[in-house]
Amino acid sequence: MTLRLTRRAALTSSVAGMGVAALPLSAWAQEAANDHAGLAEAVDAYVRRCMAAFPDQPALSVALVRDGEAILTRGYGVRKMGEARRVDDHTLFAIASNTKNVTAAGLAMMVDEGKVKWDEPVRTYLPGFTLSDPVIGERITVRDTLSHRAGFGLGAGDLLFWPNSDRTREQVMAQVPFVSIEDGFRAGYHYCNLMFVVAGQVLAAASGQRWEDFVQTRILDRVGMGDTVPMATLADPQKSALPHARTGPPLRYQGEMRPIADSIAAIWNWDSAAAAGGICTSAVDWSKWIAVRLAMGALPDGSRLFSEEAAKEMWRPNIIINSSEGPTAALPGRAIASTYAMGFQVQDYRGERLVSHGGGSPGGISATMLIPGRNIGFSVFSNAEESDLLRALRSGITDICMDKTDFDWIADSLRRNREDIEKSLAAAVEIDAKQAAGAAPSLPLSAYAGTWRDPWYGDVTIEARDLQLWLSFTHNPALQGPLEPYDGDMMRTRFPDTREEDAFVTFEIEDGRPVRATVKGVSPDIDFSYDYQDLKLVRVNG
Repeated sequence: MTLRLTRRAALTSSVAGMGVAALPLSAWAQEAANDHAGLAEAVDAYVRRCMAAFPDQPALSVALVRDGEAILTRGYGVRKMGEARRVDDHTLFAIASNTKNVTAAGLAMMVDEGKVKWDEPVRTYLPGFTLSDPVIGERITVRDTLSHRAGFGLGAGDLLFWPNSDRTREQVMAQVPFVSIEDGFRAGYHYCNLMFVVAGQVLAAASGQRWEDFVQTRILDRVGMGDTVPMATLADPQKSALPHARTGPPLRYQGEMRPIADSIAAIWNWDSAAAAGGICTSAVDWSKWIAVRLAMGALPDGSRLFSEEAAKEMWRPNIIINSSEGPTAALPGRAIASTYAMGFQVQDYRGERLVSHGGGSPGGISATMLIPGRNIGFSVFSNAEESDLLRALRSGITDICMDKTDFDWIADSLRRNREDIEKSLAAAVEIDAKQAAGAAPSLPLSAYAGTWRDPWYGDVTIEARDLQLWLSFTHNPALQGPLEPYDGDMMRTRFPDTREEDAFVTFEIEDGRPVRATVKGVSPDIDFSYDYQDLKLVRVNG
C-alpha cells in the first residue's frame, strides 16, 4: 500500500472539519466518559484498531491523562521494522513541533520573573535584531514570535536547518534578516519555525542559559521528565523508536515503508532550531507535561512551574488560522474558528474548547490534544509518516474522550488515504511524462555550471562532471546530486539520498548566459519545510 504524507495537516490543521465518517464507534466508548479505567480501555482498544487498519505502521506511543493522573501510557509495535524489539511507554520519539509549547512555557516563566514581557519588542532582549522589513523588525514582539503572525510565508527559512544543516544556531540567526517577508505584519497566519528559533534566543538572553540548558534544568528536571532530552542528538538510539518513511519510487512519500535511519538525529538534527522542534520524549514523560498544562502550571507538590495568569495567556488566541460557518448536520464537529495562541492551536470542537498541536519530522509525526473543560489530555507519537493514521487517532480519541460516537475516523481516514494515493501516483506519472517530452536545454550543460547565491540561504553550486551537472546545497549535505534536463531551461535534481525532496531549477537566460534561477519542489506532496520556492538565485561566478 502507498500512503501519502501531509505534514502540513499534521502541524497546522485542526481536528474539526476533517471529514465526515460513515459508522459510529463501538458501544464501549459510550460508557467510558466518567470512568478512568473504562476510558483507558476504550482508548487502548481504539489504538489497536487503528494499528490493525494501518498495518504498515511500525510503532505508536500513547499517553492519556485525566484529572492529573496518567491513566494510560503504552507503546505499540516495534522500534524498527524487521526487528523484534518492541517499544514501551519509556521509548523515545521525536515530537518535533510539540516542542513549541515548551518554548512558550519557558518564556512564560521569564514573564513571571519579570525578565520578559509578552508585548515587548524582540530587540529589547536581542539588541540589533532586525528583519528584511526593518519596520517589522522594530515592532515584532515576543508574542509575535510565538504566534506565526510575523508575515513570513509558510516554512520561510526552514532550509537554514532542514534537512540536517551544518549551520550553528548563531549562524541561523545571522541569516534571519535576509529572509523575505511576503505578507503584512499580523495580517495572517503562516506557520513559521524560524521565529521560534528567535523566541528560543530571547529565552536564552533573558535566562542567561542556552535554550537546551534552561529546558533541561528549569523544566524537564523539575517536572520529573527523566526520559526526555531537549535535542535529538542527545537521544540514545537504543532507547528510541527509529524513523520510517516511504522514499519511492516513484516519488518521496510513495512506495514501501522502510526504516530511514539508525538514530533519530541521523535524519532529524535540529540542534540549531531546537526551540522550534528539538525535543524527544516518552509517553510516561509527556503525560507529566500534559498534567502540568491542564493544571495551568501547577506541579504535583503544590509548587508552580508558571503562574495561572501566564497559563491563560498562552492559550489566548492571537491569530485566526481558518474559520467556517460552524457545525452542520454532515460535519457536527466543524470549528467556527481555529486560532493560534502561543505554542498551541486553540479552537472550538463540538461546543467545547480544544487546545492542540502537531509535530512532524522525517520518519515521525505526533499530536498533543487537551480538552480543558474535561481535564483530559492525550498524546500520540509515531515513528512513521502516516498522516491519515494520525488523523484517525487524534480525532477518534478526542471523540471517545468527549463521548461522541457518530464518526468512524478509521474508515474515513482510509477513504481519504485511497483518494490521496490515486492523486499522488497520477501526479508522478505526469511529471515523468513531461520530462520524456521535454525540450532540450537552450545551452550546453556546462554553461549552467557556477556558484549561485541567495541572500538568505547562501550558495548553491553547480559543477560540470563529465557529461552531466552536479548540484549541491552547500549547507545541507543530503541535498547533493545530479541535475538533469527536464524541459528547456528547467532542470530537475536526482538526489541519491531518496529520503530528501528533489527540486526543479529554472534558469533565466540573458545575452546567451544563465544569470538567475528559481527553484520549486518536484513532488506535489512535498513537505513545506523544503522552502525551495523562496530561493532567488543569482549567478556570482562561473
